[in-house]
Amino acid sequence: SHIRHAWDPTKSVAQNLAEMGLAEDPNKAVPIPKKKLLGMEVESDGREQGKKIVRKPYVVNEMEYEASLPEKKSNTLSRDLIDYVRYMIQNHGENYKEMARDEKNYYQDTPKQIKRKINVYKNFYPEEYKDFILSLKQEKMDVQ
Repeated sequence: SHIRHAWDPTKSVAQNLAEMGLAEDPNKAVPIPKKKLLGMEVESDGREQGKKIVRKPYVVNEMEYEASLPEKKSNTLSRDLIDYVRYMIQNHGENYKEMARDEKNYYQDTPKQIKRKINVYKNFYPEEYKDFILSLKQEKMDVQ
């Protein structure tokens, strides 16, 4: 978005990027050092890169600032997985072998895979899990 706002449609891509202090060609921006091949030295093409004037340094500054911000972690589980785990716990409790044989086990998860999914749910939503278990215990007490 920073580049889009500073872009001048009357200029070429190379001119626009040069004004912003960005490189059009990464091979020219970061040259490869000379290498020795079997005792012979490979010479560069001899062109000297002149200093370019950066007229829009705010673009690079804004991009660097944006890149330095910490990344937001959006750790959530899919609604399908949450419903699946709640269904399994509601109908089978802690019996993972029975869960593996359930007809809603569409992906044919093994008992260990189901246990792992339940543990992931517990870790992501500990409060919701506790409330869910308490509501299940209340239902059992009400039925008896």
